[in-house]
Amino acid sequence: QVQLVESGGGLVQAGGSLRLSCAASGHTFSSTTMGWFRQAPGKEREFVASINWRWSDGATKYADSVKVQFAISSNNAMNMVYLQMNSMKPEATAVYYCAGAEAYRSGDYYKDYKYWGQGTQVTVSS
Repeated sequence: QVQLVESGGGLVQAGGSLRLSCAASGHTFSSTTMGWFRQAPGKEREFVASINWRWSDGATKYADSVKVQFAISSNNAMNMVYLQMNSMKPEATAVYYCAGAEAYRSGDYYKDYKYWGQGTQVTVSS
């Protein structure tokens, strides 16, 4: 059974930092794309960042709104994906989801992802 489990969410003041972690298990995520999405109240789920991992060059992609403040990375040996969020703004408040595809994908289209975590709440206070 495939599981993606996010952790690291919480409450942070504007300008602060958080690091989200995603632990993947139950599937050999090789030659695939892993991503982070977020959904704020009353809004649609939106792409945040993605990374191609294992048998690739680790290419990353970011939404324009986060490309300066956020960084996605992975530890392939540990089956972990991370999202470092710096200089956070209140508009980053959302539930953040880790997602895994079954092959390399463009990264920013949520329907390309088959596996999803349960989400972790991130709240940025002003």
